[in-house]
Amino acid sequence: MHKSGFINIIGRPNVGKSTLLNALLGERMSIITNKPQTTRHRIICILNDEEHQLVFSDTPGIIENPSYKMQETMNNYVQSTLHDADIMMVVIDPTQEYTDDDPILKLLPKIEMPCFLVINKTDLIKEPELMKLLLWWREKKEFTEFVPISALKERGTENLLNLIKKYTPEGPAFYPKDQITDRSERFFVSEIIREKILLNYKQEIPYSCEVIVESFKETKTKHGEDLVKIEASIFVARKTQKSIIIGKGGVAIKKLGTAARYGIEKFLQKKVFLELHVKVKDNWRDDERLLNHFGYGK
Repeated sequence: MHKSGFINIIGRPNVGKSTLLNALLGERMSIITNKPQTTRHRIICILNDEEHQLVFSDTPGIIENPSYKMQETMNNYVQSTLHDADIMMVVIDPTQEYTDDDPILKLLPKIEMPCFLVINKTDLIKEPELMKLLLWWREKKEFTEFVPISALKERGTENLLNLIKKYTPEGPAFYPKDQITDRSERFFVSEIIREKILLNYKQEIPYSCEVIVESFKETKTKHGEDLVKIEASIFVARKTQKSIIIGKGGVAIKKLGTAARYGIEKFLQKKVFLELHVKVKDNWRDDERLLNHFGYGK
């Protein structure tokens, strides 16, 4: 008997959806920072064993009042998960406050498939608080399972994975068994660079940046080692942001390039030569043509 299914993960920004996905997969497929809105795209990741193919979908956090077309598109990714899942996982952070008019609660009546409430970061609260939280959410929807976990510490994640397998329907594999994602290496390279921007720059700068890999060439060093030559462009929304990314004397972008190169080499398991360029595209977050070019809506 073989089981296969689509498991979609939704929740607010910064509740640990990407950390959870990486813990379930046993691989680092989604970028993680302590800043909200780290995930911008819907990312498909696939966990295979002899008897299962579990197709996970990581989505951006739901933004209550989108400020740009880009954020509207990110919310649309979440809406699309309501129609193509075999299992839905609603991830919550018990240290955040939820009210009856929360966007997450507005989505719950639309979820007709098996739905898990995954309470992440349970290492940050005490048992009485957890029980109180469970009672509050139990009044909002008849969830299939309530699953307390700590994705960061990988507590409860094995139990969650076993429950997912339990509710996954019988069926053949949707993808080749050696495939682990629907995204290209170029996509993950751009995500690693964007992660380093999130970690190295403050305030609005990371949210005003988009990264596109312009060139990705595999070659050899003169010593015969595998080498990947990558050229990437960092797009910003204003000229002043370009100067901040570059920094005085190019110090900031050099630091960024070094951190990104190390991350890419770890991901590709190959030596990398990385060249970064900074370009200005005024108000790109509200430009539908540019958003399509940057891969939003796909």
